[in-house]
Amino acid sequence: MSSVYNRTLSAAELQAFGDELDAVRARHLASLGASDARYIRRIVAAVRWTGVAGRTLLFLGAFVHSVLVPAWIAGVVLLALSKILENMELAHNVIHGQYDWMGDPSLQGKTYEWDIVGTAENWRKTHNFRHHTYTNVRGLDDDIGYGLLRIFPEQRWHPFFLAQPFVAVVFALLFEWGIAIQDLRVGRLLNRKVTLRQLWAQARPVRRKMLKQLLKDYVLFPALAGPFFLPVLLGNLLANVIRNVWTYVVIFCGHFTADAETFPKDCIRNETRGHWYLRQLRGSSNLAGGRLLDVMTGNLSHQIEHHFYPDIPANRYAAMAVDVKAICARYGQHYNTGSLPKQFGQVVWRILRHAFPSRPAPERPLVVAEPAEQPGNAPSVGAA
Repeated sequence: MSSVYNRTLSAAELQAFGDELDAVRARHLASLGASDARYIRRIVAAVRWTGVAGRTLLFLGAFVHSVLVPAWIAGVVLLALSKILENMELAHNVIHGQYDWMGDPSLQGKTYEWDIVGTAENWRKTHNFRHHTYTNVRGLDDDIGYGLLRIFPEQRWHPFFLAQPFVAVVFALLFEWGIAIQDLRVGRLLNRKVTLRQLWAQARPVRRKMLKQLLKDYVLFPALAGPFFLPVLLGNLLANVIRNVWTYVVIFCGHFTADAETFPKDCIRNETRGHWYLRQLRGSSNLAGGRLLDVMTGNLSHQIEHHFYPDIPANRYAAMAVDVKAICARYGQHYNTGSLPKQFGQVVWRILRHAFPSRPAPERPLVVAEPAEQPGNAPSVGAA
């Protein structure tokens, strides 16, 4: 439970809060155009050419022994950079439909497939819909601990969690594999809710994607190096690990800092637009660090703005954050931001602390005491 005080809003204030945040979205949506298209095409080019440069340097180091070490290191760094940019600033944002308005078939959210072992189709279900609709709602948002970690005291403790400091490190190294099997809900097998044969059949699309990625990174490209197969294979492996760890750090900093909150299921009953924004705000954390950090995180350094506006091009988030922060201040709502070391330090503390039994603080209601005049579900854009 967050120790930060958020002022309780009246029904009228809550309505106005939602209206002001909707207005920010409308202004930016109306002004989308050539500069946004140019930006994402530059990211596509950066992904392509850093990838080509990285793989070329890995081969160069393999065949020209005098530059083996520096070329191999530079190749790994550039290939990892390419994979990070593709994963975070390109694929994640495109799959959200942020660039559907361009009409470019290669940048359509419903058809884009990314460069990890998980399928984009599963991600659209587990992330775009489930996580963004039910952000930090216990029992509905599977991203709370990903079924492996106890990060909030409201999660029931089991002896298994004593191992979670070790589990968390392994999960970071293999993050793309955890994401790949998330929608399979392997725990159902242990609970005998599904048979192994059924689970194997359900996993067919994921198995095919895993095989494709394994062949590309660990067979095809290393084989092109002939007798120097191993250095290229190890370079590809390390680039993937770097991408996995970076993605893990960014995502965990966006959701599991000290001031981030989780919510009971009943908080979304008759949830208004203003309530939805409030829940997104209190379950999210930003990272302060400037333009380079924004690009390297896929602009998830602005996780609050991403949860508010998942279908708006992420290169707009820095500008939107100025207005969002001012609105939050006017309504007495904490805008959770901090440096990467500070935010990740809080995440690490949560992982260590809640590996052991702990009791949750008394639940503070998310919603105002008096109901809004016209209750209803949050508009569908929240699940974009």
